[in-house]
Formats: sequence, structure tokens, C-alpha cells
Amino acid sequence: MPRVFHPFAPYVGLRYVRARTHKFFVSFITWVSLLGVGLGVAALIVILSVMNGFEGELRDQLLALSAHARVVPVAGAAAPDQAQWAAVAARLRGRPGVSGVAPYVEIQALAVRQSDMLPVLLRGVDPHSEGSVSDIAKVLREGSLKDLLAGEDRVLVGDVIARQLGISTGDAVTLLIPTVGTDGIPTPKLREVHAAGDFDAGVQEQDSALLLANIADVRAMGAAAGDMGLHLRYANALQAPAMSLALRPLLPANLQVIDWTVDNASYFRAIRIEKTMMSLILMLIVGVAAFNIVGMLVMTVTDKRTDIAILRTLGASPRTVMGVFITQGLVIGWVGVGLGVGLGVLLTLNMNHVEPFLERTLGFHLFDPEVYAVTTVPTDLHLNNVVWIASAALMLTLLATLYPALRAARVPPAEALRYE
Repeated sequence: MPRVFHPFAPYVGLRYVRARTHKFFVSFITWVSLLGVGLGVAALIVILSVMNGFEGELRDQLLALSAHARVVPVAGAAAPDQAQWAAVAARLRGRPGVSGVAPYVEIQALAVRQSDMLPVLLRGVDPHSEGSVSDIAKVLREGSLKDLLAGEDRVLVGDVIARQLGISTGDAVTLLIPTVGTDGIPTPKLREVHAAGDFDAGVQEQDSALLLANIADVRAMGAAAGDMGLHLRYANALQAPAMSLALRPLLPANLQVIDWTVDNASYFRAIRIEKTMMSLILMLIVGVAAFNIVGMLVMTVTDKRTDIAILRTLGASPRTVMGVFITQGLVIGWVGVGLGVGLGVLLTLNMNHVEPFLERTLGFHLFDPEVYAVTTVPTDLHLNNVVWIASAALMLTLLATLYPALRAARVPPAEALRYE
């Protein structure tokens, strides 16, 4: 039966991997290295997937009551009147990638109920078109946009405001609105409104400061032309910066478009920094395992000095000897990377089963519903994350094999066989 051809260096390296050794410590270090690489890769995949999930949850919560972009007057420029706003809205509506356009008005106010007062942002919206630019229907606990009838002075109240002021549906709230008279002197205006319902977006800045009313009522309360704007919704929220850039040529010089990534830049900058630092910290686990591979291969080289000398005597070149030990180290490291990728992807895709198991085992909720708005561990597995984690781990294991392989290639045959 003819022999199957094997490249010499990989063949010998694989023989070393499969061979049983009498050196328990070397074998132990080999398994520690393999498991260390695997656990480090799996932990990195799971942690980044969970952080991606939390980033997605935060993005959804931020956009529940906010549009993907807003068209507002440029600072210092003359604001358009209502007819000009309508013309701009008609120009943007129906553009490729724009799925919704709705007008809005925002003014600052002070909500007063009995002896309690809270600063709030009163936003006037069009009940008929607001649903095309926001997901408010998903976060409403009581009431609906249809309850915001023009001339009725009804508002939808944030959950935190409702709790702090003790507001229930139907209760009256007094709004103190700062306005400027014709003589330029500030003259506050009082307006009584009634709660038509409340919402819980899960974002402190919105639940504790936002009131929604009919846009006609807010205009009647003294909103200036500079307080008006347009909310835009894109087909893909992640393409908001590119879409906003493409729409700017359609706007007059006194208007600008600002997307949600600019308004919430601090949130996502903090998440990016956390993901970067977490990746570096967890990659150290893989680095430590790679150093274990270095130690294991160095001990293997010391143990195999006689074998190396015999191979050199039979004509093997230093490069061939290097290939033997690089193969041995890469097989151990890459098997660990493969196990880590498989385990990490498996845990991420089955987190809905892993989380209840951990809660039953540990005896407490990972995310207490009474404390956290997000009550389950969200995950979002990105293929590019898996690819770069596996690539970085493979590169570390490759680098870990170079020094032991060079040391093996430099073993002098005569010196190694002197006492044999």
C-alpha cells in the first residue's frame, strides 16, 4: 500500500502533538494553554456581544421618543415661517431613505402642581404624523396620541414627572412658560393642562423632563419661530449620518440637519471606550495563554534536543526544525481558538437559556426589574467581531511559537549528541 505524502515539518509537528509524553508538567501546561486560549476567546465574544446588545437597547430607547434626525434653524439665522416649513417638509418627504417627516415645536416650561415644581421640555407634535418618526406607541402606558386634540390642552407626561408630581390621567397641571413681551421684558405665562396619559421610555432624560402636547396648543402658548423644526425618520437608523449629509443640499441656507448620533454622541462614545478597554483586558487572557504556549514549547525543545540533533544530522535544515515546533504550537493554539469561537457563539446564541440557569444557580436576578429598565441580558452577535477576535488570537499564538522555534533551530547537533 503506497504511503501518503506528508510535508516533513508539519508531519513531525503533528506527531509531537499526538504523542503521549512522560513529562506530566509539559502535558499540563499544554492543556492549560489550550483551555486558556479557548476561554479567553469565548469570554471576549460573549462580552462584546452583550455590550452590542446593550448598545442596541440604548439606541432603541433613545429613539423611542426621538427621531433619527431633526431639521432646525441655523444659530443666528432667520427662522422660516410655517409656510416655508411646510415647503421644506414636502421637499424631504418621499426622498429615498426618508420614511417619515413630522413638524414639532419645543419650549422650556416649569410644571407646577401644589407645592412641587419641575423644569420640563414641552414638545408640540402633530398626532397624525408623529407616529411616522417615533415609536411613542410602544412606550405609552396610558393614553394615545389621538387624545392630544387641538384646543383641549392635553399632555402626555413622562413616568418620572408623573411620579414626582403625583399626576394621574385626568389630573390638572399648571405650566409656567417664559415669554418675551413686545417691550422686550420677560413675562411668564400660566397655562393649565390636563394629563391624557403617561409614557415610560426607559431613558431618564426623557421620562423626567418631557411633556408631549398638540403642536397647535404649544404654538398658542407663545412658541417662537425659532422653536419650530422637523423630525425625520430614515429607513436605517445606522445610516443617519450619511443620509443627513445627503439631505443638506436640499435645505435652504438658514436650516441645518442634525442626526441622532450627534445629539447622543456622549452615550455612544462612552460605550465605544468601554468596549475597547474591555477588549484589551480580555485579550490579556489570550495573551497569558499564549505565554503558556511559549513556556510549553521551550520545555518541549529542551526535552527534544536529542531528536532535534538527529533530524539535523539526517539533513533537516534549521527552517525545517522551526516548522516542526511552529506546527506544534499553532495546532495547540488554533484548536483553543476554534473551541473558544464555538463556545462563545453557542453561549451568545443561547443566552436566553443561560441567563435563567445562572439566576436559578446563583439565587438572584442578574437585572432586577425594580432597578433596571433592561431586565434581560441582550446580545447582538456581529460576525466582524468574531472574525477579528479569532484573527487576533491566532496571531498571538503564532507569535508565541517564534521564540521556541528559533531556539530549537539553533540547537547544535554535536553538543546535543555528545553524551548520548
